[in-house]
Amino acid sequence: MEGRASPPAEARALPAAPVLFRGPVEPLVFLANFALVLQGPLTTQYLWHRFSTDLGYNGTRDRGDCGNHTANPIQQEVETLTSHWTLYMNVAGFLVDLFSSTLLGAWSDRVGRRPVLVLTSLGLLLQTVVSVFVVQLQLHVGYFVLGRILCGLLGDFNGLLAASFASVADVSSTRNRTIRIALLEACIGVAGMLASLLGGHWLRAQGYANPFWLALALLIVMSLYAAFCFGETVKEPRATQLFTLRHHRSIFQLYVDPAPKKSRKHIALYSLAIFVVITVHFGAQDILTLYELSTPLCWDSKLIGYGSAAQQLPYLTSLLGLRLLQYCLADAWVAEIGLAFNILGMVVFAFATITPLMFTGYGLLFLSLVITPVIRAKLSKLVGHSEQGALFSAVACVNSLAMLTASGIFNSLYPATLNFMKGFPFLLGAGLLFIPAILIGILERINPHPEFQQFPQSP
Repeated sequence: MEGRASPPAEARALPAAPVLFRGPVEPLVFLANFALVLQGPLTTQYLWHRFSTDLGYNGTRDRGDCGNHTANPIQQEVETLTSHWTLYMNVAGFLVDLFSSTLLGAWSDRVGRRPVLVLTSLGLLLQTVVSVFVVQLQLHVGYFVLGRILCGLLGDFNGLLAASFASVADVSSTRNRTIRIALLEACIGVAGMLASLLGGHWLRAQGYANPFWLALALLIVMSLYAAFCFGETVKEPRATQLFTLRHHRSIFQLYVDPAPKKSRKHIALYSLAIFVVITVHFGAQDILTLYELSTPLCWDSKLIGYGSAAQQLPYLTSLLGLRLLQYCLADAWVAEIGLAFNILGMVVFAFATITPLMFTGYGLLFLSLVITPVIRAKLSKLVGHSEQGALFSAVACVNSLAMLTASGIFNSLYPATLNFMKGFPFLLGAGLLFIPAILIGILERINPHPEFQQFPQSP
């Protein structure tokens, strides 16, 4: 009727977007992480190469020099510059991502997961375009920072993960959510392992440019998949304003809302636990390539590729271990076992001066990645179905803060401790991991199944 007012934008259902087929979210995460891991170690090695060239350092790292534990002063300067520029890139991206990923995740509870997945895919694509120009045209390395900022503005990988985990929560039950989240994380690991193996060999054969071009092609495919193939998991997407404080307020309310359906204590403490775990994980990851490039290890690009692949392997071994251990242990105690092996691996890294010892450290991390899917699943079970996007946005915020903290601590501490103990940051990481171990143990002891008490089944 003409006299009837049209419903407000908040109440209008969005028209269904045309899709070629209703695909799952896992291929998006696989392609995104493949492209990111392919670029990560290559960017670090490219920075090393550029600074070595600028300072006149022979970057071949002769094997005879590797027996000398006293590093060349020019090499130390190259390490310091590489570490600092890695810090600049990470800080620039994470500060912007801190705002955008939390906004987009909560927004996805209303408009659906697809718009956020498309935006974050385009952000990753823009970052790679900038990287290609830097490598091809020998631009100033500061443009890497610009790429990170552009990516952060559109949500970055954290925003993509927030929407992806929320999508999995949309279609999974509380009973199988932990293993579904672990399966999504395993996609991250398989992609990372394959990219690491490919990147190291490809760099030796053809240099830096071609791997970045492959990453660009994969991200184009990923963006098209997100736009036309992903099957929306929010049942009734509705038009909603993006730039409003309500989205951030919905995240804040997760921690302060006194409603009986939420355990604020559990949400806050599990968030702290995952913050520490991610801080140590990404802090160690930030410096591992640099640690392996320099004396006394002096790894070449091939070994760097094997090492990066070994970093990703725990995604698969942890998925298998989680599935097997769930038959006899509660999820929380599986996470405790993973933390114990993570601590051992960090200690071995701290004292590793030969290649076999480094790979022993990697081997001890085989269950280290059961921790995050367990915590994500426990957090997901503490909130309602319509709050999954806000919840995983909060986790993305925690993730961004953790990565920012990791870059600040580990990339600053590593050059500061070169002269007395290069492996000290790994020892610090091992010590920090006792915090989530204690928190998870206390929460499990006090109230082992808060999610079932918070969400009693309706008759």
